[in-house]
Amino acid sequence: MADPSAYQLSIVLVGIFFLVLPSITAADDASAPTGEIANCTNDFRLVKINRWVDGVEKEPIGGLTADFGAILPALAKQGNRLPATFSEPLDSCSLSTSKLSGSIAIAVRGECIFTAKAQIAQAGGAAALVMINDDEGLLQMGCGNETNLNITIPVITISKSGGEELKKSMDGGAKVELLLYAPNRPILDYSVIFLWMMAVGTVVTASLWSEITGSENSDERYNELSPKESDAAAAKQEEDKEILHINTKSAVVFVITASTFLLLLYFFMSSWFVWVLIVLFCIGGIEGMHNCIVSLVMSKCKGCQKKTVNLPLLGEMTILSLVVLICCVVFAVVWAANRKASYSWIGQDVLGICMMLTVLQLAQLPNIKVATVLLCCAFLYDIFWVFLSPYIFHDSVMIAVARGDKSGGESIPMLLRVPRIADPYEGYNMIGFGDILFPGLLVSFSFRFDKANKKRILNGYFLFLTIGYGLGLAFTYLGLYLMDGHGQPALLYLVPCTLGTCVVLGWIRGELKQLWSYGTSSETPASGEA
Repeated sequence: MADPSAYQLSIVLVGIFFLVLPSITAADDASAPTGEIANCTNDFRLVKINRWVDGVEKEPIGGLTADFGAILPALAKQGNRLPATFSEPLDSCSLSTSKLSGSIAIAVRGECIFTAKAQIAQAGGAAALVMINDDEGLLQMGCGNETNLNITIPVITISKSGGEELKKSMDGGAKVELLLYAPNRPILDYSVIFLWMMAVGTVVTASLWSEITGSENSDERYNELSPKESDAAAAKQEEDKEILHINTKSAVVFVITASTFLLLLYFFMSSWFVWVLIVLFCIGGIEGMHNCIVSLVMSKCKGCQKKTVNLPLLGEMTILSLVVLICCVVFAVVWAANRKASYSWIGQDVLGICMMLTVLQLAQLPNIKVATVLLCCAFLYDIFWVFLSPYIFHDSVMIAVARGDKSGGESIPMLLRVPRIADPYEGYNMIGFGDILFPGLLVSFSFRFDKANKKRILNGYFLFLTIGYGLGLAFTYLGLYLMDGHGQPALLYLVPCTLGTCVVLGWIRGELKQLWSYGTSSETPASGEA
């Protein structure tokens, strides 16, 4: 590549691009269990639907109970394996002409209220009613204005894609049997701990990266992709160009840009749009992984950069860089081709972490003044689009985009995710890149500040901000649990725990003014920008 600064800038731009995308911590919705049959007062609970096609067990389908009807058992062995039958008419708004006695009735949404469908299915002798939603996602079925119901069968809803799976089997004439049950979920899944460790580890590693690789090599990884600079002054000048210093104006522009792009995703999300995000993610991941691997190898093997090769378009680059680049491209392509496999989360997390490590090296906060503007804007942005947007758009825009409701089955990749190990409903716990990058910029600044001012670990800010970030993430997952799995704006907890900790510590130590104007003409320029 002829221009190394353009190469570096592309990584930063891709990373910042992902900052405007959904920044939430999420899990599947679930409610606490209830032990009594009651009309219109049942908790909405996740359901597992075990299914058999001509006696062969298939992958279970997920569902959600209504707030009326009978309570499902918590164990599969307590449930009954019954045949599935389509209601006739399919909307179950009038007495079915098909035999429903002793079977699980399948109906589609529309034409009449949910309770009417349940009453008609029950009158036909159905043992349960499964309603197929007309969209992805699990619909919460309420009683409406009904106050006196006598519905004694379980009533659940499944997603449109789940319904299509059932229809495909049943339309072919196969015998389909279902077993419905609602297992209890653990209070804490081990995957949350692993995800917490990944997020905190990414922030700490990014802050200490120059120490890990050696500051003299931290910028060399980019210059090797272009003809070598022989002039020391020119190399120094190139080094200065590699750092993107965020200012207060860019922080405000971020909120406007992010909100605009989020709305575009909300209204125009489609499978091809998600593919654009996947390609951008792969580009950023390849560059980030290449950067991390080459930096680590060159810090241990000084002679690896001496052997070079001259290639068309790419120009002169080391053999090490070329080999690593090819491996990174292969890694990203394999991940993209297998992104729906059960193990794809590993590749997604590796690419994402490498990209975030690189972005946190190339984008830096100069002082707490800029950090306050940026993080407060991100704080308000997160809260508005998660909690307040439903009052305008009748839906949480951030959560809808993060779920990929209109993405045609594709999922957006700008998340770290870990499969839930102990959860009977499986799925993933996730955290958005923004929940790592935004606080990570501040934590990285605290390390550079401590290093420049020769502060020891207990007298500095880095340790306390790292602890604050870890506690903020813990509070996020506590909020996720207390709000029954509803997606949380993690910055609601992370900003007070990081920025608040820094401001309070600076005020107590009498260093707040220095932190506020650090890096300006009245202060000594920050070191550790490598």
